[in-house]
Amino acid sequence: MTRRNTIATYGLDDCPSQAVWLEPTEWLGAPAAKHYPLHLRSDQSAQRLHSQLDHSPYSRAGKVAGREPVHLNPDDAAARGISDGDVVELFNDRGRCLAGAIVTADIMPGVARLATGAWFDMEGGLEKYGNPNALTLDRGASGFSQGCAAQSCLVEVRRYDAPVTAYVLPAGISA
Repeated sequence: MTRRNTIATYGLDDCPSQAVWLEPTEWLGAPAAKHYPLHLRSDQSAQRLHSQLDHSPYSRAGKVAGREPVHLNPDDAAARGISDGDVVELFNDRGRCLAGAIVTADIMPGVARLATGAWFDMEGGLEKYGNPNALTLDRGASGFSQGCAAQSCLVEVRRYDAPVTAYVLPAGISA
């Protein structure tokens, strides 16, 4: 029996035995993009491994306005009145989080980039430090792999001007 035939015997709707286009749950061509027009990419930080050592001086030196940086295209930022260094709120139907804006032409229009691994700091439904887990779907990539599907979701971004604390180290941890 070939691998293709083996996979077909599992009977998984979300994992066919050959390469085919399966429409993502969230993408810029979906109806939800009318309300959440930015495609959030949540990659790995260059300043830590996942959340390990997020409290280290090296990781903290890369923060913007005391939060994980979110990279935005200049056109997207201008349309929302966002400037480099502003605290911004990313949100969708699942949640909200704050981040520090980096406005750069290195990000294509319609995309926001917020690295994974910022320590989770939730208060009153608002994640205050820049953890994209507050925004992404909580499901596996497929019934076969059960891998992480957290690298993509749709969001909107706006300036956040209200005062709010962030990044209070847990007891027993020092910077």
